[in-house]
Amino acid sequence: MIVDLPSTSTQAVSKKLVRLRNDVGAMALGRVLTLIIVVDEADADEAIEAANDASRQHPCRIIALVSGNKRGTSRLDAQIRVGGDAGASEVVVLRLFGPLVDHGDSVVTPLLLPDSPVVAWWPKAAPHPVSTDPIGRMAQRRITDAAEARNPHKEMDYRAQTYKPGDTDLAWTRVTLWRGLLAAALDQPPFEPVVGATVTGGSDSPSTDLLAGWLAQMLKCPVKRARTRAGSGMISVRLERRSGAVDLVRPEGNVATLTQAGQPVRRISLARRGLAECLADELRRLDPDETYADALTRGLAKVGERRSKTASEAMADGEAPSPAQSERDARRIARETRKHASQSMVEAQPPAEEASTPAVKKAAARKLAAKKTAAAPSKRAPRTTKRAGKPKVAPNEPAKPATTRAAAAEASSGAAGTTAAVVDEASAS
Repeated sequence: MIVDLPSTSTQAVSKKLVRLRNDVGAMALGRVLTLIIVVDEADADEAIEAANDASRQHPCRIIALVSGNKRGTSRLDAQIRVGGDAGASEVVVLRLFGPLVDHGDSVVTPLLLPDSPVVAWWPKAAPHPVSTDPIGRMAQRRITDAAEARNPHKEMDYRAQTYKPGDTDLAWTRVTLWRGLLAAALDQPPFEPVVGATVTGGSDSPSTDLLAGWLAQMLKCPVKRARTRAGSGMISVRLERRSGAVDLVRPEGNVATLTQAGQPVRRISLARRGLAECLADELRRLDPDETYADALTRGLAKVGERRSKTASEAMADGEAPSPAQSERDARRIARETRKHASQSMVEAQPPAEEASTPAVKKAAARKLAAKKTAAAPSKRAPRTTKRAGKPKVAPNEPAKPATTRAAAAEASSGAAGTTAAVVDEASAS
């Protein structure tokens, strides 16, 4: 649901939010923070969409401060998005015009969630410095993106000089997967110290600079920076050890190769992270990122040759791996994997032939005949009386003595035993 409020005030926006909550129902009552987006009109839709996707992991109230034309009279146009148009949150878009553009902090203050942290995000250009900006002063976390600056290298140097706890940058978030893979590779034998490293990436890639600074600060070894064409992003990292190098290379796409001494080449999924994924990562923590602070303020100063050496020169000197070789290795591993999978397939056994109808009938007839033969009584067996009692005596016939009666009973039992034996023999036949 989208509700437009042209030429309005923050009081009217707040009342409308309460009214919508009562009409529509509870919307995101588990909101954990307020996310303020400071953006221009041209980039507002992309930033709001990324924030909506990130809010599915971190329900929040999103307030987008969209700067309009500074000429003319002050005016506030608001838009409220709830339900399916707001992800797992509620979105308030505030478009500022005239002198009101320079007073965004006053406009946004009445709409902040009570007793909840505030995070400020500048998707494009950010103020210098962000910690003294009116919006930045009210935020516990301040998210910038040096990759969107005109000169990312100078932007990172300036961020390092003006860093305050709570500052972070999406260029740092984009190398999270790289840092995890490198740390996992060093946790495997042989456990040797790294004596040198070379990081290769685009000439305009601040993520490559930050990764090099992180390695220089953590490993306490010389780290060199080699450059490739602008826009190529992170390409490769080589860590030198006495037993051999550890090479993590991603020539292009989402597949990288990891090479270590004494181990086969491995093909690893290393996708490029999207804007919403990076933003969701930064919203996971609200305390200062000390690792980022060390890489920014201390590590960058330790990186040598940040702009002088090209990737071709570094490969010729044996300091950087070859992306072409990595691409060939990745294709070879993919072919071997497919070949091994095809050879390992188990063919299903063919189904057993169904028994014909005549055969089934003959088998059923034989079984039925056997049952009838076993159940039928033998014709040779004499009949036995069902009830035993005293023998009948004729009126004029004298009674037989007891011994005669006992002999008769013994003869009767013998006849019964003979009958049972005959029946058992017939059944067995």
